[in-house]
Amino acid sequence: MNKKEINEIKKQFGGDSGLFTIDRVLTAFVDAEKNVKLTESKPFISIEPDECELITANLKKVLSGTIGKNLSEYEFPKDAKLEGGMQEFYYELLGSKLENDELNRKFIDTVAEKMEYVSTYAVFTAHCTYSVLKKNKMDELTEEADTNYRFIITAVCPVTLRIDGLVYDIEHNSIAKNTRSDRVVELPTDGFLFPLFNDRAPDVNGVLCYSKNAKKPNVSIVEELLGCEFKMSYDNERNTFKKILENVVGEELDYELITSVNTKIKELVDQNAHETEIPKVDNKTLSQILWESGVSSEKLEALPKVYESKAGDKPLTAQNLIDTKTVVAMPSITVNIKRDAVDKVKTQVIDGRRCIVIDLEDPEIEVNGFETKVK
Repeated sequence: MNKKEINEIKKQFGGDSGLFTIDRVLTAFVDAEKNVKLTESKPFISIEPDECELITANLKKVLSGTIGKNLSEYEFPKDAKLEGGMQEFYYELLGSKLENDELNRKFIDTVAEKMEYVSTYAVFTAHCTYSVLKKNKMDELTEEADTNYRFIITAVCPVTLRIDGLVYDIEHNSIAKNTRSDRVVELPTDGFLFPLFNDRAPDVNGVLCYSKNAKKPNVSIVEELLGCEFKMSYDNERNTFKKILENVVGEELDYELITSVNTKIKELVDQNAHETEIPKVDNKTLSQILWESGVSSEKLEALPKVYESKAGDKPLTAQNLIDTKTVVAMPSITVNIKRDAVDKVKTQVIDGRRCIVIDLEDPEIEVNGFETKVK
């Protein structure tokens, strides 16, 4: 799923297009010992409006964040389609529309058994229907529905115990210590959507996973609960990319080269922003980028072996390799440079000393909030 497709589904939550309904919601509570304390399924329309709003916010959050960081697409392995496989199980759950109590309980028991979690948590799973409108030759939406995209979306929300603090007591018109122990359901840390929405149609061959913490995703959800192969995390991909550049380029890895590579990968991401496939950087793509950035052919000869040793045969997610700003750091000094200003900063040797030179278009600058001029 690309950004456009994710946003198309996301904006339906809480919207009033008349094309989208949350049909039914399965709610569960699991304690820290993996005991399922609550499993309840009911029509969304029967839930109180205030609760509906909060549940909708949790489900919508599962479609938030950056593709490749917070949102990752996983394909089911081939044997997942077989009887007893995870893909077959979720397809059955989807077909039940969450109306089968036995299947609902099996799903929640599977979550409790296979997912690792550090605290008590609530699970919200919804069956939704989106009437997908046709597009004409001008890529404009028509008033005619093309197909119904039915999907299930799950939000895993931590439950925190709040007992401390002062509260205002309306009955006694006073401020006093809170004596209640409220278990508050927070916004989700994890979640997933099945099936995918690719080319504006259902795709049962994969699942979209959400992780609030892109640096430490919950691997157990991907591998154990969904039965998919986990990809490298955001941090792992960045560290792998860094090691590849350091080993291939060596001492020639300077400011100009680093910013050039960052710019070219950003261009790759922008060019593929509306494609279904998430842009990747493999050995060949990286070789071309480094060549265009000025790395010699002699050094690039080492790239295939270095890439294989660090990343194997897996391509890296392009979005995870770029920086929105360039940070030049040294003891006691840090310079933050926005992407559109990298060409205004250069490294240069002046009077035998290595310097960072900043091109000031306007002699007026601010120092600690004071306007001043460079003399």
